Amino acid sequence: QVQLVESGGGLVQAGGSLRLSCAASGRTASTYAMAWFRQAPGKEREIVASIRWPGGHTYYAESVKGRFSISRELRKYTVYLQMNSLKPEDAAVYYCATQVVGGSTYNYWGQGTQVNVSS
Repeated sequence: QVQLVESGGGLVQAGGSLRLSCAASGRTASTYAMAWFRQAPGKEREIVASIRWPGGHTYYAESVKGRFSISRELRKYTVYLQMNSLKPEDAAVYYCATQVVGGSTYNYWGQGTQVNVSS
């Protein structure tokens, strides 16, 4: 089992920045990738960014490229999402998730952290 705890959400004005953190604990040694997803009211959950645990290869959704940056601290099994130039459409509950080695999907999820962006 892996436990994920997110932090860093809040309310920010459009154009502002927030940094989300996600700390993993438990069976973290088998981590293959970690990612941030988001879900806005009435919309499907979508992947925002991901990072491979070995190697650090990153992926970004088109809607956040150039504005968001995902990074990790290997020893702390912590992943960050730096969000700059926030837009009202970025408002959502942001979830951290992890994929284990040999897994085909993201198996473990955090409880989510709310991000609100005022125009």
